[in-house]
Amino acid sequence: MIVSAVTSDNPQPLANYTEAYRAGDLIFAAGQLATDFKTGIPPEARIDPAFPYYGSDIKLQTAYILRNLARTFAAAGSSLDHVLKAQVFLTDLRDFAAFDEVWKAWFSTPPARTTVQTTDLLVRDALIEIDLIGYVPRAGLDVQPISSGIPAPLAHYTEAFRVGEMVLAAGQLPTDFSTGIPDGARRHPAFPFYGSDIKLQTDYILRNLARTFAAAGSSLDDVVKAQVFLTDLNDFAGFDEVWKTHFKTFPARTTVGTAGLLVKDALIEIDLIGQVTGRDSMVPASTAPKPLANYSEARRIGDLVFAAGQLATDYVGGIPPAAARNPAFPYYGSDIKLQTRYILDNLKTTFGAAGCTLDDVIKAQVFLTDLKHFAGFDEVWKEYFATPPARTTVGTTGLLVRDTLVEIDLIAARRG
Repeated sequence: MIVSAVTSDNPQPLANYTEAYRAGDLIFAAGQLATDFKTGIPPEARIDPAFPYYGSDIKLQTAYILRNLARTFAAAGSSLDHVLKAQVFLTDLRDFAAFDEVWKAWFSTPPARTTVQTTDLLVRDALIEIDLIGYVPRAGLDVQPISSGIPAPLAHYTEAFRVGEMVLAAGQLPTDFSTGIPDGARRHPAFPFYGSDIKLQTDYILRNLARTFAAAGSSLDDVVKAQVFLTDLNDFAGFDEVWKTHFKTFPARTTVGTAGLLVKDALIEIDLIGQVTGRDSMVPASTAPKPLANYSEARRIGDLVFAAGQLATDYVGGIPPAAARNPAFPYYGSDIKLQTRYILDNLKTTFGAAGCTLDDVIKAQVFLTDLKHFAGFDEVWKEYFATPPARTTVGTTGLLVRDTLVEIDLIAARRG
């Protein structure tokens, strides 16, 4: 696969990542914030303090980000009309309606989209971060929006896209977009001790996603990558119990806590990427620690390799000694640096089993329990990447292993 870094005349980040990568026909952009990386939020992305009742910060920030992303995609030979998938991280879901009002002005055919609430973003007063995947149009490239007949969203996005052999679905919630959480996804109020809301919601979502993938010529067994956002990680065991009944072959998976979802009483949102049926997507297992839950270490679509989100754990005793400061020497070392290094060493092993290296990584998502750890994380990060991948970094309410500070989710492209 031909892979190239993309740089436009947008403000360049202070941290160690690349604006975007083109890998074959696809474009993977870094998450973008409303900042010039000099003054913080620039004047054109905020309300004028002399006129506090004119305009809207979320609208101004959204427009600023999308203008920059339009330049990113133009530099890659594409445009926002060719965006397939978006992830939107909002610090307050009450900003969603105003965000979506601006969003629909930028997209004639809106991408598949996942929107969740994050605890924090890396720039003071930033309200939103936007992460996009798109493509470069060319003759013969088959791109199709997918509609399966499941409940249609109220907001401005598409259920899924098929591009070539890949299927990219919008994040799905347990809702009919009419009554909120429908009867089939919640316990009966007359029988409150029968059933489980998280199990019912997970099953409802996965049944709908099965229909989405079937409409795209695929199935849940062809899913290679999943991201799961839970409002309460105490629901994880119930979720995972249902999850394993829907998959014969498990995708790579990242599971993190979220500060909120867009439907009242929703406990979970599930975001999937897969391929059309009939392709081999297995990646040999490496010597990295094996997860306790029901997911694969990595899967692939063609030359793209999707790793599961990794934590600093050996899945035996929690955080292993190699990833934690020695309690006898509490002022020596740094937990975030040790955890980041442990994870990246394991991911190096994972990608090695897939026939590539960390230098082939084109896209990263990083979930931190406290953004005050970012500088220490980024210091280690730059040691591992000669040319850093496009990256999105957001706060999370929690991770699945006690005392873990960071989860790292990577996509690589095997070059050739």
